[in-house]
Amino acid sequence: QDIEQNVRTNTEGIDIVLAIDVSASMLARDFRPDRITAAKEVAGSFVADRYGDRIGLVVFAAEAFTQSPLTTDQSTLQTLLARIRSGLIDDSGTAIGNGLATAINRLRESDAKSKVIILLTDGVNNQGQIAPMTAAEIAKAQGIRVYTIGVGTEGMAPYPAIDMFGNLTFVNQKVETDEKIMKALS
Repeated sequence: QDIEQNVRTNTEGIDIVLAIDVSASMLARDFRPDRITAAKEVAGSFVADRYGDRIGLVVFAAEAFTQSPLTTDQSTLQTLLARIRSGLIDDSGTAIGNGLATAINRLRESDAKSKVIILLTDGVNNQGQIAPMTAAEIAKAQGIRVYTIGVGTEGMAPYPAIDMFGNLTFVNQKVETDEKIMKALS
């Protein structure tokens, strides 16, 4: 019996950090059930297809933190992906530059042949100490490729709000993505 045929290996040596936006705008329901769930599904499918690559997870909103360091443990990655939600950290804004900087820090010590950041966001940057373009320039200088995946549409969509009784409700509100910034980052 040949065991080798069931073993999948990857010798490319790619280190990838998925940086996922968990800001309040990611709760907009222009995707079903919402943007953040759509982003997690894309990330989960991506992780499942990457045998042997080391993958890390960074989440960001008004601030950023590492959800998982680089690992090949797909089971742990999928578990940590499932736990990602809005409100995990201060979600009062979106600091794309901080999210990118945190992802860059995860890759800084990597000696992989190829280093990649995949940014999943609606692209609306409105907070942070680091400008998104500055972070993108730092990534480029360190040989890190940045790819963006836009999560959102333009127009009207149900958006979460708190009513006067403190209950979660949804109101139709204008939603947007900032394609200009996402194209500039890639």
